[in-house]
Amino acid sequence: MKAIFCPRYGSPAVLESRSIDRPIPSETEILIQTVATSVTTGDTRVRALRMPKGFGLIGRLALGISKPRQQILGSELSGVVVSIGKSVTNFEVGDEVILYTGTKLGCHSEYKAVSQDAAMIKKPASMTFEEAAALAASGTTALAFLRKGEVKAGDKVLIIGAAGGVGSAAVMLAKQAGAEVTAVCSARNLEFVRSLGADLILDYIKDDFTQNGVTYDAILDAAGVLSYAQARTALEAKGRLLLVSASLPQILQAAFATIARGHRVVSGPAAWTRGDLEFLKTCVESGAYRVPVERTYPIEQIADAHAFVEAGGKRGNIVVSFARRP
Repeated sequence: MKAIFCPRYGSPAVLESRSIDRPIPSETEILIQTVATSVTTGDTRVRALRMPKGFGLIGRLALGISKPRQQILGSELSGVVVSIGKSVTNFEVGDEVILYTGTKLGCHSEYKAVSQDAAMIKKPASMTFEEAAALAASGTTALAFLRKGEVKAGDKVLIIGAAGGVGSAAVMLAKQAGAEVTAVCSARNLEFVRSLGADLILDYIKDDFTQNGVTYDAILDAAGVLSYAQARTALEAKGRLLLVSASLPQILQAAFATIARGHRVVSGPAAWTRGDLEFLKTCVESGAYRVPVERTYPIEQIADAHAFVEAGGKRGNIVVSFARRP
């Protein structure tokens, strides 16, 4: 079978397609044939060992000192169950599924064997395999930060980087929660973000939300561009700043600065559960949530997909498809 390896840290050119043995599922495992997988900002960071400022050493310790410890990247996939162990009861051969491995990675592979208790759900019938392949990573991240930020009905929420994977998910999930959403994006993405349901859209070049006198119950920065010093004047008295990708200096500055002002800063890893995948599936089936896919690359062009994501400014999600389907 085919798998994409990242044998060392570096540019997209380090990625290698290799032929390896197909895994054989154990008694309690499921074998999935991958139809599509995603390339996320997280994948490009692991490949390049590009961590937020202050986390370089921590990144090496977590991912591998001189090369990636897990050399097959990819945190999510959609596919079809082609084989099951004799003790498997949750799934059957032929089921169309979505798998999320999170930081364990390993999804850029033609076949994947996982426990029947893994974070895996049946694919909504209304979704294409390409859409389903990008449901989990962006959706669970946005969901985790909105929950930690206690975003609820009636809240005024500002979302920076609203056109990206996490940002677009946050717009839709905040609206689903009943919040009033102001989205910040580039001029080229105004109509796209409007289609997600944002109530008001700001062009980040022309509109400075820190100077217009409007305050928000929560500000979610999905682009990694906002400091607490910039955000504090736009936060309500007990406002929450949600930093999806924060540097260590940003976190430390916010921790000290918020003590006297009553604000709360949320950062760090996004915790998720299998139940979160089920929740996202329910939102898809109700029509409250969708997964926008800007580009789909064949697996042979996965380096191009990495380069496109790394360049920034993507609209929604980027997907990679395998040529064969079950």
